[in-house]
Amino acid sequence: MAAIALTIAGSDSGGGAGIQADMKAMSALGVFVASVITAVTAQNTQAVTAVHGIPLDVIEAQIQAVLGDLDVKAVKIGMLATPEIIQTVANGLANFQGPIVLDPVMIAKSGDALLAQEAIQTLRDVLLPMAAVLTPNLPEAACLLDAQEVETPEEMAAQGQALCALGARAVVMKGGHGAGEVCHDLLIDPTGIVAEFQAPRRNTKNTHGTGCTLSSSIAAGLAKGLTMQDAVAQAHEYLQGAIGRADELNVGSGHGPVHHFHQVWPK
Repeated sequence: MAAIALTIAGSDSGGGAGIQADMKAMSALGVFVASVITAVTAQNTQAVTAVHGIPLDVIEAQIQAVLGDLDVKAVKIGMLATPEIIQTVANGLANFQGPIVLDPVMIAKSGDALLAQEAIQTLRDVLLPMAAVLTPNLPEAACLLDAQEVETPEEMAAQGQALCALGARAVVMKGGHGAGEVCHDLLIDPTGIVAEFQAPRRNTKNTHGTGCTLSSSIAAGLAKGLTMQDAVAQAHEYLQGAIGRADELNVGSGHGPVHHFHQVWPK
């Protein structure tokens, strides 16, 4: 029987991030994926030109429909946009017993805001304590902590533990916004660094959807029964392959997507 995961996120009309990236990544990793769409964006590789939030009752109905029928083993949460959507999603998942991967999506690769400023506190208070793992980039981690953005692995570890203190059971601090030739991703729990994952910092503009891809890949691993450390390790390896082959796609004229199906095509 196929492992089933659920992604709750916004739609990216350009196909590189959001629900579309989640479904591609989870499918590539051998997991059946269901979806709950929280917002529709008009988006391409250059900009987000419009955002339309899905009505709350429709979001609630989507969650009920999926969880009421499918044996979902893990949930990934991405773009939520407003405090009201955050609360609706939290209510819908109140009785879910599996792991939740929370990607605190705030800014698109183009620089456009995807989370209202007044929603940050709600995300921190309501959803963060529900997360088996939180996957912020460095600007998102700083925002959630009302702190300065950090650069070094030591500083990242300290912020990761601070986020655990807010309720997340584990945190993956993503080093893509850091400095240096090597990118460091850290898996952290309340006791400190559990594992460190390193990769060369690649010279490419085609990194649209990297955060969505990593978080959904972790959820895919958890849905298949992997431990948290193994799920993060698998997701890291998969994402690095997708980034490494991204330039082959040649999609759009801005920040292009990573290659979610790099293991399948082209050969």
